[in-house]
Amino acid sequence: MTENKKSLSVPTAIIIAGVIIAGAIFMTRGKAAPSAANLPKEKKADPLESLSPITNNDHILGNPNASIKIVEYSDFECPFCKSFHFTMKKIIDEYGKSGEVAWVYRHFPLDSLHPVKARKEAVFSECAVELGGKEAFWKFADKLFEVTSSNNRTDIDIVLPKIAADMGLDKTKFNECLESGRYDKHIQDEVDNAIATGGRGTPWSILVAPNGKKFPINGALPYSSVEELVKMALEEK
Repeated sequence: MTENKKSLSVPTAIIIAGVIIAGAIFMTRGKAAPSAANLPKEKKADPLESLSPITNNDHILGNPNASIKIVEYSDFECPFCKSFHFTMKKIIDEYGKSGEVAWVYRHFPLDSLHPVKARKEAVFSECAVELGGKEAFWKFADKLFEVTSSNNRTDIDIVLPKIAADMGLDKTKFNECLESGRYDKHIQDEVDNAIATGGRGTPWSILVAPNGKKFPINGALPYSSVEELVKMALEEK
């Protein structure tokens, strides 16, 4: 091949390639290219639907078959939980006897704020149930929230044994239960579920309406606000 032919072949090849590319652009013109706006969007799952099923193993105050269940994730050292505890007691007084509302208590000790004490109090409550029956949980919770100074200031070495003695729980069996660690996983599972449902602090509660619809209750709402949610949920049949 001569030097002159080489010089002609290069621009010719460029022109042909340009025609092919132009043709490809022409063929695709008019067809909408896929974009993020046109792609189907995945519906985000509602974290409230991660709520673990309510079972007989839960601490339930009121009729387990009540139309509405309020599941509270709580920390025994939390001052806001202390306030909300008495709000929920009033809700049960007003709506529990009629079977409209049941209160489900689950553990959510905040170790970063209340190290050691809140989790140990959670274990204590489970041991109280083991030795004293299901009602013993609520007796313990009522008493602790009544006498605790909250915010990791409770002297658990004095307060907890005193409550156990007042409840008539066998001291030897109780201490064995506290040291056994058999409720550690149960408590951690409830902490994990609280977080999975969207809980980031305490108290964190979820109201389950008669039709299964779930409503978040974030923080220690006053009685009037909780009652309003109850009334609204009763209409969700």
